[in-house]
Amino acid sequence: MILEIRNISKSFHQPRSGTLEVLKQVNFSLSAGETTAITGQSGSGKTTLLSLIAGLDSPDKGQVILDGDDLCDMKESKLSRYRAMKIGFVFQQFHLMPHLSARENISLPLEILKQDQIQDRAEAMLEKVGLLDRRHHLPGQLSGGECQRVAIARALITKPALLLADEPTGNLDIETGEKVARLLFDLVEKENKTLILVTHNPNLANQCQKIRKLDRGRLV
Repeated sequence: MILEIRNISKSFHQPRSGTLEVLKQVNFSLSAGETTAITGQSGSGKTTLLSLIAGLDSPDKGQVILDGDDLCDMKESKLSRYRAMKIGFVFQQFHLMPHLSARENISLPLEILKQDQIQDRAEAMLEKVGLLDRRHHLPGQLSGGECQRVAIARALITKPALLLADEPTGNLDIETGEKVARLLFDLVEKENKTLILVTHNPNLANQCQKIRKLDRGRLV
C-alpha cells in the first residue's frame, strides 16, 4: 500500500456552536497507481481529509502513513521537505506565482529541493502538457486551462508518490475542464501515479478506478 488512513478523526472548535466533528474514524488505503475520487456534499469534510493526507494539518486521532512513513510523527522541518518530495498538488485556483513564467513556476519545486537539470526537466514537462511554446509567458498571459496545465506539470515535476487534486476543473468552463481532465488522467496513467481526486463532478469522479463518498464525516 502506498497510502494508509487509519481511524482518522478531526474536530474544529466554533465559538458559537461548540465543537464540530468533521471527520469520524475514517479508514481507507490506496495501492500504488490507483486512482480514487472523494465525493460528498459541501461541508462533508472532503477538503479537510485532503489537508490531513497532505500533512498540511494534523488529525485529532489516527495515522496517515505514506510510503511507509507516518506523517503525524514527523516534525515540521522534516515534513515540509517530505511533502515537497512525495506529494504533488493540483488546486482549483491554480496557485501559480504571478511574477514567474510558466517554466519558472514548474521549476520552483526543483529549485526548493536543490535538484539538478532543472531547466531541462521543466521544459520536458511543458512539452508533456503541450505548452513548450508558452514557457516564457506569465500566468496573466495564459488562459485558465493553460494555467491549470502548468499547475499539473508543476505537481508532477518531482515525480511524487501521491498526487492530490482538489476540484481541478472547478474553475474552468465545461469544454476546457474536460480537456484538462483528459490531460490529467492521461499523465497519471503514463506516469503510473497514485491519484486522490476531490470533486463534485460525477463525470470526473467516474474516470477514477474507485469512488468514495464522505457523508457526515464518514466514508460510505
